Amino acid sequence: MGARVIVSVAVVAAALLGACADAPAAPAPGATSALATGPGRDAPAPGDSARGAASPAATSAASPSAAPSVSPRAAAADYRDAGYEVGGRWLRLTNGVSEIEPAPGSASKVVTRYFGNEARGDLNGDGIEDVGFLVSQTAGGSGTFYYAVTAIRTSEGWVGTNGVLLGDRVAPQTTQIESGLLVVNYAERRAGEPMSAQPSQGVTRRLRVTAGKLVE
Repeated sequence: MGARVIVSVAVVAAALLGACADAPAAPAPGATSALATGPGRDAPAPGDSARGAASPAATSAASPSAAPSVSPRAAAADYRDAGYEVGGRWLRLTNGVSEIEPAPGSASKVVTRYFGNEARGDLNGDGIEDVGFLVSQTAGGSGTFYYAVTAIRTSEGWVGTNGVLLGDRVAPQTTQIESGLLVVNYAERRAGEPMSAQPSQGVTRRLRVTAGKLVE
């Protein structure tokens, strides 16, 4: 009888020891599971949460703000960098050239260029020398349109005016300023002649600046 009790106690003890070995160990006091989530997990070290994200300074350095655009009507230090109204729209030359898209995403460009034939003299009666000259404009087709423009000298710099159309593929000749008028001489085709014909008919246009606008 005594032997049976001793054997039974040994069997029970062995079973209890096996159950304790299979159970997961309890974490030490203060230890936190690496997989723990929610309000109870340890707070990240300072700067850990920003790891992998660009700082405001880095973002600012990587994406500098674009330079503000200059209004075409603003005065310029050089009349070849001033703004003019050509072909019904205001544009600004840069070193004598402007390239703009007629519509967003357009494959062609409207190109306006300083042509020359300069004339200097007072055009608005303030006693200061102004300048008149020609520009050409193309828009991707076969036409090359010529315009007479003027730039008025002010205390702030050169201010451009609108352009007056002379014609398509004309032959510019001379330009003068006489008695406050811009006198433009050029040759054009005679009535009925094809565009392939050379311009042979002389034309003289007399233009004046009135209230900042170039008119005939």
